[in-house]
Amino acid sequence: MRHRMRTRPGPTRTALMALAALTALTTTACGSTDEADDAPPRTPRDRPTTSRPAPAPPSSAPPDGTDVSACTDGNCEITVTEPVTIHFRGPGDDGRATLSVTTVGPNEIEYEVKSGNTRSRGGAGGPGQGCLTYLRDRGSGNSCGTLDSTRPSPRPDAVVIQATTGADGTALLHIVSP
Repeated sequence: MRHRMRTRPGPTRTALMALAALTALTTTACGSTDEADDAPPRTPRDRPTTSRPAPAPPSSAPPDGTDVSACTDGNCEITVTEPVTIHFRGPGDDGRATLSVTTVGPNEIEYEVKSGNTRSRGGAGGPGQGCLTYLRDRGSGNSCGTLDSTRPSPRPDAVVIQATTGADGTALLHIVSP
């Protein structure tokens, strides 16, 4: 009488068997649907997503429109289409600041901010690009890159300036004071 010896499967064979089982389960799960065959396909807005949405283009009608004088109090949201100088309330004892937009074009903006002895320059080019400038009593800082057009949050110690490019040759400017 011959006895057969059974060998245990090795780690490679076990892994392959597990992979085959998972593939079968995945294929079955992906192939089932709760919708009727004649139902219209779901639109992208109906589908849940976990990816980050693309930055929104600047709004065509910000709250303050194109009125540069709306910025004098240090809080505004305007659209600019050409170089412009904006005077507003800055941080610190001096309290005066100037934002000079020097270049505006399709997906492009360049500007300079002056407050007391502080000067800061920012510039961005490309769809959804922009810059944030934090203007403080004793200095400033810039950060440029991909931005959306939503209003930045106020900072207790700084005036925040956000400039976002627009494909149509406009730029959306936010000035947010504490």
